[in-house]
Amino acid sequence: MEKKEKVITLIDAFKDFKEEKNIDRPVMMQVLKDVFLTQIAKTYGSSDNFDVIVNVDKGTCEIYQNFDVVEEVENPNAEITLDGIREDGGDADDYEIGDQYAKILPLAAFGRRGILNIRQNLQGRIMDIEKANVFKKYSEKVGELFYGEVYQTWSKEVLILDEDGNELHIPKSEQIPGERFKKSDSVRAVIKSVEMKNNTTPYITLSRVSNEFLERLFEQEVPEISDGLITVKKVVRVPGERAKVAVESYDDRIDPIGACIGVKGGRIMGIVRELRNENIDVIQWSQNPKLMIQRALNPAVVSYIEMGEGPDDKVKVFMQPDQVSKGIGRHGVNIQLAGMLVDREIEVYRELPKGESSEEEDVLLSEFADVIDQWIIDRLEAIGCDTAKGVLALDPEDIAKRADLEDETVEEVLNILKAEFED
Repeated sequence: MEKKEKVITLIDAFKDFKEEKNIDRPVMMQVLKDVFLTQIAKTYGSSDNFDVIVNVDKGTCEIYQNFDVVEEVENPNAEITLDGIREDGGDADDYEIGDQYAKILPLAAFGRRGILNIRQNLQGRIMDIEKANVFKKYSEKVGELFYGEVYQTWSKEVLILDEDGNELHIPKSEQIPGERFKKSDSVRAVIKSVEMKNNTTPYITLSRVSNEFLERLFEQEVPEISDGLITVKKVVRVPGERAKVAVESYDDRIDPIGACIGVKGGRIMGIVRELRNENIDVIQWSQNPKLMIQRALNPAVVSYIEMGEGPDDKVKVFMQPDQVSKGIGRHGVNIQLAGMLVDREIEVYRELPKGESSEEEDVLLSEFADVIDQWIIDRLEAIGCDTAKGVLALDPEDIAKRADLEDETVEEVLNILKAEFED
């Protein structure tokens, strides 16, 4: 009679392992085979004459040791005599020299240390597979929106856990300036990157300051965008300050700007609140860079634009003096975003009345470098005040606020500039 097969029950042997739901059945079978064959090779010197049969569904694993039937044994791990078959409980009459005899190898044959090695190796392989699965899963989702709850907050990052307990991070650099999180807060962010460093757990970075995050929010809030009737052509942001979103409609009956803003601003306000009150300008896309600049600088009125000859040349935008501050915007953000939309640096110039010569009637601020500190001149130029008359045309409080200067400093500068024209 054949020897009754012993069954090695993985559930009993590895009762401390939880069910791995994210590992495919064929992969799990191969991992178990590899782990057992590795330990067999360590214990017996070779695994060539062993078969490992795994049934993941039943939680069983059968290990067979195959012997060549010989007259005299030279290798006890791979050879057996007819008498050895009888001693093993087999029916020697069913075999003859040259046949192969197989017997089930009990788990106890590996010894306590061997079983511990199997358990540790299996755990390590499963962890490696889990890491690879997480890396693959989130690598395929880069650029998509992620929803989650804050699990832990630190000074340099916020930790979020997904439904499987995987860690996702929002570094301080990827948070909107000024926003604060606390445990259990709901968070929306875009999956920015997934990195595997030194074979550790994948580091998944989320972002709330990327242009893609704002674009995903528009896709979510505006059905016409998700349906493909409106396309977001370009997004530029200074997170926490201002953003410009250029959109285009493929249906003449649809107003892309009105659709994005919504009735009474219902759609755009939801996005603004998500971005901690970041100002958002929605503009009509155009392939004409001059038209794009004019639209981007609205409500400021542009007199005319000089694009320059080369693609790297600065764009010169001319405005009436009372329009300059509107075009430049707070801290120069508006003009900066307009330049980002057309991938060019923009400089604003005041358009002088006809017949008035800038050389005769006005003086560049750079001419006052001997009496005004250069850092002050730089700040004034950054808000579009590159001439003396340009500074004098603005309200002192406005200058102090926009250029981030002390009131006393502004007063001193104004006195210097006034004296120039009085002389």
